[in-house]
Amino acid sequence: MEQVAQWTRFEAQFTSSADYENPVQDVQIEVDFTSPNGKKQTIFGFWDGGRTWKARFSPDETGKWKYSSRCLRQEDSGLNNQAGEFTCVPYTGDNLLYRRGAIRLSENRRYLVHSDGTPFFWLSDTAWNGALLSDARGWKTYLSDRIAKGFTAIQFVTTQWRAATGDADGRLAFTGKDKIQINPEFYQRMDRRVDTLNELGLVASPVLLWSCTSGFDPGLILPDDQLIILAQYMVGRYGAHQVIWMLGGDGNYQAGKAERWKKIGRAVFGDNPTRLATMHPQGLQWIADEFRNENWFSFNGYQSGHGDSDKNLRWLCEGPPSQDWKKEPHVPEINLEPNYEGHKAYQSKKPHDAHAVRRASYWSLLVSPPAGVTYGVHGIWSWESEPKEPMGHKGAGIAPAWDEAMKLPGSMSMKHLESLFSSIEWWNLLPAQELLVEQPGASDPHKFVVAAKATDSTWAILYIPEGTSVTLHIEKLKKLSLVRWFNPRTGQWSETYQISKDSGTFTPEDNNDWILWIGMN
Repeated sequence: MEQVAQWTRFEAQFTSSADYENPVQDVQIEVDFTSPNGKKQTIFGFWDGGRTWKARFSPDETGKWKYSSRCLRQEDSGLNNQAGEFTCVPYTGDNLLYRRGAIRLSENRRYLVHSDGTPFFWLSDTAWNGALLSDARGWKTYLSDRIAKGFTAIQFVTTQWRAATGDADGRLAFTGKDKIQINPEFYQRMDRRVDTLNELGLVASPVLLWSCTSGFDPGLILPDDQLIILAQYMVGRYGAHQVIWMLGGDGNYQAGKAERWKKIGRAVFGDNPTRLATMHPQGLQWIADEFRNENWFSFNGYQSGHGDSDKNLRWLCEGPPSQDWKKEPHVPEINLEPNYEGHKAYQSKKPHDAHAVRRASYWSLLVSPPAGVTYGVHGIWSWESEPKEPMGHKGAGIAPAWDEAMKLPGSMSMKHLESLFSSIEWWNLLPAQELLVEQPGASDPHKFVVAAKATDSTWAILYIPEGTSVTLHIEKLKKLSLVRWFNPRTGQWSETYQISKDSGTFTPEDNNDWILWIGMN
């Protein structure tokens, strides 16, 4: 009997007894997997070319599993009522995705955890075109760099869209509109990129249905029933990987438009999904109220975007991200697209530098209970092979080639950010703006200070932007005695020093941005 390690992938293959003109329209196959204790999970099978169909499954329990297939075309003896079994054994390797298990919500619904309860810090990089346009060697080079810098997830697009007319070989994920045809060769190539992500210990976070502009984006050009077929195909194909789904990308999902996407989400993920899912809305759009009660909607993804006006900065620091976390039922809040390094700001037209990236990242992490944040850099998100302006993004600025963009300083800032959060119990933090006697950013949002404190009030952490000092109500913290500074540009801590209870003003040693940690012995 075949043996499969827990949390890895089992694959069953089926051969249809007939040929079909358009298999994804003409045939639907589901496979029921029954665990050793009798729990049943149902997944979509997917067509892989010719008469070949497959089902992929990630076992969450050790012991003997059984499976059986169901096909709406019951006369197809190769697809209907096929059965088998395998044994799931404990995973013994070093890959933390498999050692700790699939990712789910924490008990308090504030952050993400592995199945064994270990907190999972979302530090994602944006490689929208990466899986589409990279070759195998370049993809692994890039991922290895991101692993060395502490990244835990990668965001990418899984169909043609506004910034890529197809994959590197010119293949399309699908053709047609009213009755799409799916190209399995496109996804066979994609398989290798997604496999590499998980093999190297990174969570894959694909956008299934980009929906920003007409022309290439499936979310705007396909009818709902075809969007469901397309997304179900990808969920069947990659649902056994360690993935966190983004159903829609860069669209308007508010108000009346939300109903359409809630319906699609229910059809694609069902009532009891085994993987987390969210939406990736357009900039400065907040959709938590529309989706928080959907069973498939696991956390609230948002996009503070690439603006640098006072209005844009205040939206992040004082708008929905800083307020919505108080509502119930709670959902983690994660900024999936803050300022991209090197991308021209919408208002000033100046490229965002590493400081702007750090500031947006720390603001995002501390204005809400921290769950994680995403980084992005001009040149990697569009996966340029030479300097040029990305397709469909006029005015964004000339992007460097991806292997040069990989070296820009903002990604090292993310390494230091991950180092900082790995050294503290970030999952115990809640926003604590009440610690500030006054807000330095009240008149100039570029200097907005964000504060968070532990749930037991025994320590706090603050992000202080360039050229700013802060005065605190230190009496609001318990047993306060120690202070340390963390340099977000170098990853170095200062020496620890004692403070007195009547000392409440803190000024960084230079005009750069700093992290202030206050605690107890």
